Amino acid sequence: MAAEFAVEMKGITKRFGAVRANESVNIKIKTGSIHAVIGENGAGKSTAMNILYGFYRADEGEIVINGSLQHISSSQDAIRLGLGMVHQHFMLAEPLSVTENIILGCEPLSNGVINYKQAKKRIEELSRQYGLKIDPEAKIETLSVGQQQRVEILKTLYRGAEILILDEPTAVLTPQETEEFFQILRTLRDQGKTIIIITHKLAEVLAISEKVTVMRMGKVVGEVETKKTNAEELARMMVGRDVLLRVDKGEYRFSGEKQVALSVKGVTLKAKTPERYSLKEITFEIFTGEIFGIAGVEGNGQTELVELLAGLTKPSTGRVALYGKDFPSHYSSRQAKDLRIGHIPEDRHKRGLLLESPLLENSILGLQGEFGWPLLDSKKIEEHTRKLIEDFDVRPTDPNLSARGLSGGNQQKFIIAREFSLSPKFLIASQPTRGVDIGAIEFIYKKLLELKASGAAILLVSAELEEVLSLSDRVGVIYEGEMVDIVFPDKVSQQEIGLLMTGGKKASRTSED
Repeated sequence: MAAEFAVEMKGITKRFGAVRANESVNIKIKTGSIHAVIGENGAGKSTAMNILYGFYRADEGEIVINGSLQHISSSQDAIRLGLGMVHQHFMLAEPLSVTENIILGCEPLSNGVINYKQAKKRIEELSRQYGLKIDPEAKIETLSVGQQQRVEILKTLYRGAEILILDEPTAVLTPQETEEFFQILRTLRDQGKTIIIITHKLAEVLAISEKVTVMRMGKVVGEVETKKTNAEELARMMVGRDVLLRVDKGEYRFSGEKQVALSVKGVTLKAKTPERYSLKEITFEIFTGEIFGIAGVEGNGQTELVELLAGLTKPSTGRVALYGKDFPSHYSSRQAKDLRIGHIPEDRHKRGLLLESPLLENSILGLQGEFGWPLLDSKKIEEHTRKLIEDFDVRPTDPNLSARGLSGGNQQKFIIAREFSLSPKFLIASQPTRGVDIGAIEFIYKKLLELKASGAAILLVSAELEEVLSLSDRVGVIYEGEMVDIVFPDKVSQQEIGLLMTGGKKASRTSED
């Protein structure tokens, strides 16, 4: 007879130096259920699950699996006990086949030779049993993101997993892929598997889980039955205060005369490989007082478009104009300031900050001329930095702290503060809320909408489809480097957008008429 609880974590405490990532964490996961673990960044949810899977060892506490006390000191121990983990960033070898990836490290041998026929047969059986349709002979590099995720799940099932831990499992899935994925999870649960989801998407928590454990600042602050809660209550538990989950963009309208701020016509960008293009005949306009969103599965040309508009690459063909003047194909940070172009980069560490330098230096990147370059005015810089920190609630508040000393969310708020200090006429906002807490997301949304209302033109690129639809006035859908349609978010469904994102037909309602 199966134990009532597949997993019990009792009094788990984990320290990293002086930081307590987990403090007396207690979590119970019922056998044969789908259980969500949620919390802001740094809340300790991933640390707790990494302890469960053997990546970390707890300083204090006990782990009970299926009613028996266990000592899990490695992922091999966890696998032996029937645990499997699917990470947010898949761990697959792209040149290898589905079968080769699944059996890697536990290959079936016959007389010292890998028995691929036996492995393929087992994978086909698992695929049929759990509704994980996949070609065992397909190369990983030919599969969609959703199909690759199925391979990761099959990999855990092949190793005998009865308890699956899924880290942000829908982060890169389209709405259609997400619904298919949820159906797979329900099938797994109905056949006796226990599933733990680590996520920040409250709508999905409510749609798929039966119980929710909420963590804040390393502690469990509550466990609730999903059917007895709602998004507002979960957000309040996560943050410790009421959070406005949707900002009404209708309150933030530009009252001035609209004009074309950015014009992109027939822009093509050659890829590094011959006969292929990263961008193909891209054409769109952004008006003053407008947020123009880009929707698409990651890797379909969004990054290339942002880098082109940020002056990092030059188009092969086509014309880009800013307020009627030809856009410089390459421009320095000083030129960006003169043109009043702001850029919130996709990768804040690579493009947004000097991690080892203090906030004082990071606050004036691209703005040195405003502070007396080459003889910089240190007093003016400190006043400027303190204002950014105060206006955007950056914590800690020490301007001498290195950028690395801030959490990811506070690094993001600091970059946004710096770019907004330009009073930009055109802002490129690429993944502006990636890795940001739910409370800070509300703040960033308001700042973007206030900037729009002031007359700025904003290009918004985000992997969060709901974010694109809720903030944008119009949305361009990009697929394999092409702008396949431009739609009004209030006139199309997420399902229609999802079809466009995967090369499906155009939406029928693409104008305000």
